[in-house]
Amino acid sequence: VQLQASGGGLVQPGGSLSLSCVASGGTFSNAAIGWFRQAPGKEREVVASTSRSGDTTYYAVFVKGRFTISRDIAKNTVYLQMTSLQSEDTAVYYCAARVSPVTTSWFAYKNQDDYDTWGQGTQVTVSS
Repeated sequence: VQLQASGGGLVQPGGSLSLSCVASGGTFSNAAIGWFRQAPGKEREVVASTSRSGDTTYYAVFVKGRFTISRDIAKNTVYLQMTSLQSEDTAVYYCAARVSPVTTSWFAYKNQDDYDTWGQGTQVTVSS
């Protein structure tokens, strides 16, 4: 499976962006999905994740209800809808998938080491 993230860009504080992650050579239907981000000089951190079954989601505390992770199995695409963006959200955003057959279907994985497939990242810059 290869992942292609897109949708990043420059947005003003308070604005919104929707990131997409398309899978090729495989499907998201059997994978747990996560969105991570890495700001300059900082470690990569989880933003949101969803279980393989899609029943469970996890959001980092700093999301505070502003972001929504979702997937469209038919389009083989995962989304991260972001609203009320702040300068602190500036980072490169990565989508990741856990396609290992050893995956708990209902668990939303939070650690980057739990994921075995990564997209290339898309830059999100929040600035006036």
